[in-house]
Amino acid sequence: MKRLRRALGFALLGLIGIGLLWLLWWFVWVAYWGYFNPQMTHFMEIRLSELQEKRPDAELRHQWVDYDRISPHLKRAIIAAEDARFVDHEGFDWEGIQRAMEKNQKKGRLVAGGSTISQQLAKNLFLSPDKSYVRKANEAIITLMLEAMWSKRRIFEVYLNVIEWGNGVFGAEAAARHYFSTGAAQLTAAQAARLAGMVPNPRFYDRNRNAPGLGKKAAIIQARMPAAEVP
Repeated sequence: MKRLRRALGFALLGLIGIGLLWLLWWFVWVAYWGYFNPQMTHFMEIRLSELQEKRPDAELRHQWVDYDRISPHLKRAIIAAEDARFVDHEGFDWEGIQRAMEKNQKKGRLVAGGSTISQQLAKNLFLSPDKSYVRKANEAIITLMLEAMWSKRRIFEVYLNVIEWGNGVFGAEAAARHYFSTGAAQLTAAQAARLAGMVPNPRFYDRNRNAPGLGKKAAIIQARMPAAEVP
């Protein structure tokens, strides 16, 4: 029994050590990306691998643009669609999380997460698109790091440059060119609202650009845009 307890103790210490190393790894990258722009995220790597399984020479469409070169319309549209209280909360929208939990209970499985922009960015930078409570716990830890170490403007700038917007399409500049043959700075209010409506299911809307539901969502988002507060 003593040997068993000792072995269990060493195993527990090993797990704690591994966990601390993961935390340190995340912390270092969050600190680095606070000053240097990420050109590739874990989520992008996953999507690129999926594309290259079918076509080995496939590449992602992605081009970084600075915050000031992204249309104010798109900034307002994303806030209105994804996280109306972004500038006020500290990473978590507790009312949204409560609504998501109630929805998950009704469905009997994890179908909604109530994620804020900060949480979505945490997932995109380091995690996978899989829905699980372990991933949500990791996402929460990284979200706290982002909120503690970055300004809201930096969080939003990186988010707009790395989120998925179609099949192999990432970031505002690539999305604007892919869907509207224009730059992110030139997006109109209507175009921005449509892009914002695509965010929850971008690859579906890339294949179904005239889906009736997308037009309705875009109209609702555009009506909310004037009240959106951006960093």
